[in-house]
Amino acid sequence: MSGAHSQQDVDIDLGGLFGAIWRNRMRVLLATVACAGVAFAGASLVTPRYKSEARLLIETREPAFTTGTDRAQGREQQPALDELGIASQVQLLRSADLIKQVARNMKLYELEEFDPAAKPSAISDLLVLFGLKKSPLDLEPEERVLKEFNSKLVVYQVERSRVIGIEFSSKDPRLAAEIPNEMAKVYLSLQSGAKLDTNSEATRWLEPEIANLREKVREAEQKVAEYRSQSDLLPTGENSTFAVRQLTDISTELARVRGERANAEARAESVRTVLKTGGAPDTLSDVVGSQMIQRLKESEAQIQGQISDLSTSLLDGHPRLKGLRSQLAGIRGQIKAETQKILSSLENEARTAQLRETQLLQQLNTVKANSARAGEDEVGLKALEREATAQRQLLETYLARYREATTRTDSSSTPADARIISAAVEPTEVAFPKVVPITIVGGLAGFMLSAIAILLAELFSGRALKPVGAAAAVPARREEEAVEDEVEADLPAEEAVIHKTPALHRDPVARLDHGPVRDVRAPAKSLLADIAPDEDEEEQATEAGSPASLLDTADLGEEEAEFSIAAVARYMVENNVSVAISVSPSGDRGSTATVMLARRIAEEHRKTLIIDLTGSACPTRLMAQSAHMPGITDLLVGDAVFGDIIHGDRLSGAHVIPRGNANIKRAMRGIDRLAMVISSLADAYDTVIVECGPADVEGVRRLTRDQETDIILSLPGADEDEIVEMIDAFGAAGYSEVMLMTGEGGEPPRYPGRRAA
Repeated sequence: MSGAHSQQDVDIDLGGLFGAIWRNRMRVLLATVACAGVAFAGASLVTPRYKSEARLLIETREPAFTTGTDRAQGREQQPALDELGIASQVQLLRSADLIKQVARNMKLYELEEFDPAAKPSAISDLLVLFGLKKSPLDLEPEERVLKEFNSKLVVYQVERSRVIGIEFSSKDPRLAAEIPNEMAKVYLSLQSGAKLDTNSEATRWLEPEIANLREKVREAEQKVAEYRSQSDLLPTGENSTFAVRQLTDISTELARVRGERANAEARAESVRTVLKTGGAPDTLSDVVGSQMIQRLKESEAQIQGQISDLSTSLLDGHPRLKGLRSQLAGIRGQIKAETQKILSSLENEARTAQLRETQLLQQLNTVKANSARAGEDEVGLKALEREATAQRQLLETYLARYREATTRTDSSSTPADARIISAAVEPTEVAFPKVVPITIVGGLAGFMLSAIAILLAELFSGRALKPVGAAAAVPARREEEAVEDEVEADLPAEEAVIHKTPALHRDPVARLDHGPVRDVRAPAKSLLADIAPDEDEEEQATEAGSPASLLDTADLGEEEAEFSIAAVARYMVENNVSVAISVSPSGDRGSTATVMLARRIAEEHRKTLIIDLTGSACPTRLMAQSAHMPGITDLLVGDAVFGDIIHGDRLSGAHVIPRGNANIKRAMRGIDRLAMVISSLADAYDTVIVECGPADVEGVRRLTRDQETDIILSLPGADEDEIVEMIDAFGAAGYSEVMLMTGEGGEPPRYPGRRAA
């Protein structure tokens, strides 16, 4: 159950994964360059191929001199090909007959590129000899050329169009352009030839048919003329005879006369009704239109006006008024008499129209009888005319088709149903291989493969996992206690008791420049204490030499005052020591002296960095703002990056990388990467000091892997026997540059190792 809980409390650390790629950037770069180089070499060795393309537009094409005739005769042009028709033309372009024709025209069978089997290799001959392969020479040369030609040819229909593309690739750029153009020419020639064959066959068939039709048309027209003269069916217009035309004219005149009669009767009836009812005749149009009525109406109006004027000044019985009224009555009588005359005129007009109607009816009956007899004769005439018309139309159709087929027998007048819209041109760029893109792809493949390998290694090793959820919410103090508990578990019983002293005794002094801190505790364990040495390193240490080759121990007492912190700092500055490994067998006292050394070097305006690899984290407590800041162990497990673990010293210009908060045993699994970390930091800082605490020689050798590395033995207050023992051990391990730092002093601290002896 706890195991399941721990699996739920971890997640993939993306920052750690990218950090692992950055730490192995040289490997990634080498893999990228190697793959890019292999891709470049492979692409350079491949024979370049060139590619060119020609395009055809499939459309119905007719000669210009026949298009107008077709439209006049009502014939529309053939519709354009559909999708299936275009696909059929694509297959025609890939047909063996067309390709063989192109190969014969361009003599491709003479080129080795199109007949590689003509000169088989030794391996091919052996395979044929043992029966493992069929001999390519068994095929005809045309078949071999056809097979190779098809492998280089691509014919396709351009999407959503009636355009066909002909694409060809070849080692020779000239052939890559000439072959598609030649294929297009042969295709157009085949299409035009097919039309020529069709027209020739049509011409041969139409010639005798036209001769027979001409004779039939002549006979039919002769029969029509004879029948028309015998039946007295004289034509008076289109589809009409004399009897029909006469009947039509009489009918039209009869209708007009009937209309006039009805109009006259209606007008007379209206006048008769007005007179009978005593109405005003001047309301009738026929009465008003009479000139006599108009003059009488004018006189009536004048007299009426005089009566009105005089009635204002004279009495009704005045003689003048009476005379005027008598004149008015006479005029009105004349108007009435004139109206009676108009009525009589209208009645006479109606009677005349009726008589004309009677005569027309008699004529119509006579013409009807003649027309009926002519209609019976016309039935036979129309039958003969239909026969003659049908023969004539068929003859005209055959004649038009014959003339059209005759004019198309020439190849120049029979265009193919396709045309070239884009001719192939000689290519100037290589189609394959593209060296630059292939090289870039190869480099990217190398980068991705190497990065994936690094990521998988980080995931399978567990270094790319980090706590999440409840595990990530544990306070930093609990993490520190877990680390300290792990360190205390590895300490002896008496050291563990001392290590558990109250935090009050572990706090650093306020000002470290006045002297080292006097710590009464026993030495704390180093992070390098549990690292097992490699077998090769043990053999090198055995063969390195014996302690007898070191400087005589009698000189230690005379030089003890010279191995001070200031002297060591001056020596490192003057000799430009970039990386030094500090070992403090006395524990936090030696680590405190190393911190003072780093601060002293930083005062010389040198960028100085100290890396805390002690188990007690003494440099971290003395220099960092907090003992829980991320440090070197977090970097080694992938929980932090460089920018997160480098911090400034509280009391000087030096920098410090704290011990960190990660699991120490898990972090020390990446001890091999620590050397690369130190090397990278040495490029950015003038001096890098790695404080290892009370580490043994085997742990230092595993860390450095270089016997030329400067070693600082920080032994404040140590006796001569302890100093001799430590120098003896490092000298036996092969380290030739060993510096001793025992306390305050003035002269250089150089203590010769094996090389000085």
